[in-house]
Amino acid sequence: MTASEARRIRLWQDRIETEVEISGNGPPLVYLHGPWGLPPDRCFVARLARTCTVYAPRHPGTTPGDENAVHALSGWLDLMVYYGELFDRLALAAPFALVGHSFGGLVAAEFAAAVPGSVHRLVLVDPVGLWRDDNPVKNWMVLRDDERRPSLFAEPQGAAAQAFFAVPSDANERAAVLAPFVWAQACTGKFVWPVPDRGLKNRIHRIAAPTLLVWGDSDRIVAPVYAEDFARRIKGARVKLIANAGHLPHLEQSEAVAKAALDFLGG
Repeated sequence: MTASEARRIRLWQDRIETEVEISGNGPPLVYLHGPWGLPPDRCFVARLARTCTVYAPRHPGTTPGDENAVHALSGWLDLMVYYGELFDRLALAAPFALVGHSFGGLVAAEFAAAVPGSVHRLVLVDPVGLWRDDNPVKNWMVLRDDERRPSLFAEPQGAAAQAFFAVPSDANERAAVLAPFVWAQACTGKFVWPVPDRGLKNRIHRIAAPTLLVWGDSDRIVAPVYAEDFARRIKGARVKLIANAGHLPHLEQSEAVAKAALDFLGG
């Protein structure tokens, strides 16, 4: 990386404040992280920043004590509107590349479907949404950490798994470290991700940008077969399976995922 900065931006009638980490030089690329927050993804972001100028916003925070803002942002549709305003404030010249992981992938897909002319290339890393009723993710949160390891990672004792599980084991402490408004659901025993909106199925065909779906070939939570199901709904979408990677391929095989994304973004 040849440049790095953090920019704080206030949105939604100045009631929401978020921080955007900007790194690298090159064509603009926006990265939307998943439910575990931005810190675990920084290694992956650094690889993307070798070629692009990466804008990596944290999911929005709120003015202390402003509970209304927290409730208003609890839905992913509100987040899509929020990101639209954020991109305007960043003065990103459209179209730009958009990469999203998990929950961030769902928001990225929604944004690309809502504003087709704003995104010229879309990369979705194991995005949430559009899953069938037999989705194995439903029972994932009831597992203990030692049971989650072989589900999340192809190498349960590998470096990526060790780093990921270094976050606090206590649910309340974890909520303070990771994406707060998403993990708040996990602390109450609820599903860790927002309930996928079935309406996206009716809009996803609007995505006009070439799209790449990246999946770990050893994903035991959302099997690779779901990638094909997702890709069939987007015209011209393709799937890239990452060898020796589980549910978090961009953490376990950062170099391979970044190469696949950058090769695709480069056309």
